[in-house]
Amino acid sequence: MQSSVLFLTDSMTSMHSWPQQGWTILQVLLVVSFSQADEQVCRQMGDPENPQLSQDGNMVLGGIFSFYSSWKDRMDTYLGFQFAQAMLFAIEEINNSTDLLPGVSLGYKIYDECGSIARSVRVALALATDNTVVAALSKTPCTRPSQVQAIIGETSSSPCMAIATVLGPFYIPMISHFATCACLSDKTKYPSFLRTIPSDYYQSRALAHLVKHFGWSWVGAIRNNDDYGNNGMAIFTETAQQLGICLEYSVSFFRTDPSDKIQEIIDIVKTSTSKVIVAFMSHMDMDVLIHVLSQHNLTEYQWIGSEGWIVDSQIAAMDIHHILDGAIGLSIPKAHVNGLREFMLDVKSLNSSNNGLFTEFWEALFNCKFRQSASSADIQRECTGDEDLTGVQNSYTDMSLMPIFNNVYKGVYAVAHALHNILKCNKTCNKAVPLDPFTILQHIKNIYFKTKEGDEVYFDENGDPAAKYDIINWQPRENGAVEFVTVGQYYTYIFFLIMLLFMQVPVSICSEKCPPGTRKVLQKGRPVCCYDCIRCAEGEISNITDSVTCVRCLPEYWSNERRDACIKKEAVFLSYEEIMGALLTAASVFGTCTTAGVALIFFKHRKTPIVRANNSELSFLLLFSLILCFLCSLTFIGQPSEWSCMLRHVAFGITFVLCISCVLGKTILVLMAFRATRPDSNMKLFGHTQQRLCVLGFTLIQVIICIIWLTISPPFPFKNFKEFKDKIILECALGSAVGYWAVLGYIGILAILCFIFAFLARKLPDNFNEAKFITFSMLIFCAVWITFIPAYVSSPGKFSVAVEIFAILASSFGLLICIFIPKCYIILMKPEKNTKKNMMGKKASH
Repeated sequence: MQSSVLFLTDSMTSMHSWPQQGWTILQVLLVVSFSQADEQVCRQMGDPENPQLSQDGNMVLGGIFSFYSSWKDRMDTYLGFQFAQAMLFAIEEINNSTDLLPGVSLGYKIYDECGSIARSVRVALALATDNTVVAALSKTPCTRPSQVQAIIGETSSSPCMAIATVLGPFYIPMISHFATCACLSDKTKYPSFLRTIPSDYYQSRALAHLVKHFGWSWVGAIRNNDDYGNNGMAIFTETAQQLGICLEYSVSFFRTDPSDKIQEIIDIVKTSTSKVIVAFMSHMDMDVLIHVLSQHNLTEYQWIGSEGWIVDSQIAAMDIHHILDGAIGLSIPKAHVNGLREFMLDVKSLNSSNNGLFTEFWEALFNCKFRQSASSADIQRECTGDEDLTGVQNSYTDMSLMPIFNNVYKGVYAVAHALHNILKCNKTCNKAVPLDPFTILQHIKNIYFKTKEGDEVYFDENGDPAAKYDIINWQPRENGAVEFVTVGQYYTYIFFLIMLLFMQVPVSICSEKCPPGTRKVLQKGRPVCCYDCIRCAEGEISNITDSVTCVRCLPEYWSNERRDACIKKEAVFLSYEEIMGALLTAASVFGTCTTAGVALIFFKHRKTPIVRANNSELSFLLLFSLILCFLCSLTFIGQPSEWSCMLRHVAFGITFVLCISCVLGKTILVLMAFRATRPDSNMKLFGHTQQRLCVLGFTLIQVIICIIWLTISPPFPFKNFKEFKDKIILECALGSAVGYWAVLGYIGILAILCFIFAFLARKLPDNFNEAKFITFSMLIFCAVWITFIPAYVSSPGKFSVAVEIFAILASSFGLLICIFIPKCYIILMKPEKNTKKNMMGKKASH
């Protein structure tokens, strides 16, 4: 006997040729042609797969559910049977309907995948091909069309990915009711996959927003170590990072993991500081984990659950230590399918002693044994086959997963509506219309209908329904049971939480929130949720919690003591109200009054020799200028304004030049009078007119300097922010520094000239030598203003103004005291010396 394997040599020429090519590829995998003599036959490799439930019909739907779990030895879960019952209920409704597929009967083939991905692929291939043993002549083609129009299932994401990968090239529609992995939305990899449950893309993002809502920024995560858990947690982690949530740990778990791996997870949870655990797991894996958690009494954690387990009543019943009390998570919105509960509870129709699957199901459901299935020693209660579920409370009679049953129901109806459209059904259907998987798939993608309960059914471009979830909270009751309370909803891209309870929300953060007045500084080598709170620097604030930066206050503001608000800086200037300003004002007024008193004394004794000597007109002008000097110091006190800034410097410059000009005129007059050989001639050269012109000329020069200064760049009020950090110095900026120093320089030149002339006349022969006192006054004047310059430059803020006022007052008092007080002493205290003879010494009488 000679054997040969048929290989595919033709390539696909169009999208619609994919199914035919797929059948050929599948045939290569499943069929081996044996050549013996001149006859060839087709034989299937391996044993045929028999469905657990089947029924003939004009069109057949496939179903893949998990009736057994590979990690359990006995049947104590009925979830697979419940899904199968939901499918059978929908098919029976459609077959009894006169509006949908009239005259067409739907059959079914339902397989048990037993919790195995490999078996899922195997039974999917059995549904996709003829599953009977075939012997055919070589002229008969070995390839056969699909035996089902669509497949309902699988329950988990990983088996669905495996099945969709295998069946994708054949475009056999596959509609899952519970596979939520976002990866299945990729139509380039899974072109024939659709589902009636939302993608985990929305669920993962909603869970992250839920965590953010309660202020949890430091959480742990446990996920299924499969496509469902890994992909769902990856999206959750990405969204959480965008929302400022950190994962202290993220561990994977699968129900078949060894005990040491599970113990590692327990140790991580125990040593962690986070109090919130996000569990992205299926109900089967959570079932295993809850056993281990109960052994360690880990009851101080807030659980966030995915829809895979959050409304599983079996897990709630197993949680005898109340570890999951208060858990909150997402579930498929509540649904009700009229008649489904009654159909599922009517189990008498399932009694079939010839079917081992349902025999075991029946025995587990009613806790009995059929006589033929066990020895009499094992029989606790013998099954009669007439049992009913009235009064029986177990996971099969629990309808908390009705929303998932509704997804199976909607999946069957989606296929039926697509077939209805393809067969152009009205009162009857055209059964002669050829059916191919690609056409059925395209019609399913484009269907839109409402169920009898009013639910809208349609698919987007990725084969997904609209995302809608209920937010569920586990609330323990007094009898120890747990109630699943709906506390909010989540729609596509819209998070809407309505709290219907007052739950004590735990705190789960890596670092305490940074209060206003501080900023966050990340801790080296740790996640962004772990940070230290650093107080803002002076002049900076943060007025929000958990601020990452401190904002600098505007120049006119400064930070308060708490560094959480900017307050207006105190405006500082030399005012009349403060002690220093009041003292300087008093000194100015005292000087003015004293000068005025001296003027009155001189005016009253104006005809006496001591007053008339050395030109009494200059003396009165000098006294008037001293009064102006004392008064001009008052312009430096008070808040600076545009006019006060110009007035204070101009008045100071002009009045002092006027004062020094008078002193200079008196000095020149004394010097010329006593050094001349003919006094009369010298007096004519420097008479009253010349004296007035001298004073006027010197003063006019200063006026011109001031006018130029005010024209080019006058002084102006200025806010000094640099001198003090927390205060504003209100001062007068000089405008043009050249103009200011020109005014002072001119005063200095006149003062030096006056000092020189007075020094030359200091030894003139008179009993009352005025030149000597002028010398002293000029010495004091120059000393004051020489020391003024460094003091002015180094004094901050208002103190520089005080220094300038002090210099004005000191030099004014110096002139007043040195020139006029001795004369007043003679006038008032020694009137006998106020004679012409006494004014002239003996040498002078020569």
